[in-house]
Amino acid sequence: MSPIKNALLATALMSVCALAHAGVVVVVSAKSDVGALTQAQVSQIFLAKSLALPGGGTAVPIDQDEGSAVRNAFYRQVTGKDAAQMKAYWSQLMFTGKAQKPKKVAGDEAVKKAVAATPGAIGYIDAAAVDASVKVVLKP
Repeated sequence: MSPIKNALLATALMSVCALAHAGVVVVVSAKSDVGALTQAQVSQIFLAKSLALPGGGTAVPIDQDEGSAVRNAFYRQVTGKDAAQMKAYWSQLMFTGKAQKPKKVAGDEAVKKAVAATPGAIGYIDAAAVDASVKVVLKP
């Protein structure tokens, strides 16, 4: 393949990868008083460094299954950590007894259901899955 074709192919693949990961949003229940969160606040919640929500509530993070594209994109964009780094991070925290992993559910629909049913719950889904049951509080 010519260098020009290689460059075009690489550019196309990077564009597809960027689009696949551009649609992650952080959500809370549509009934929640939380209006918006910063990337730092969300990172602190999902890394078990803080469970405080604005207004004094307690955050209940809802995670997606390991290996899902949405999960990988979320952690990369919000915490700057990849899947292997997150696995090591949680192994260390759990081994030392400092924290427990967030509750895991499988897929966007399960996240929306858990967030809508659990006071203080916060999760992440693909932007295309947003509906009236949830409110977007961060677009990383």
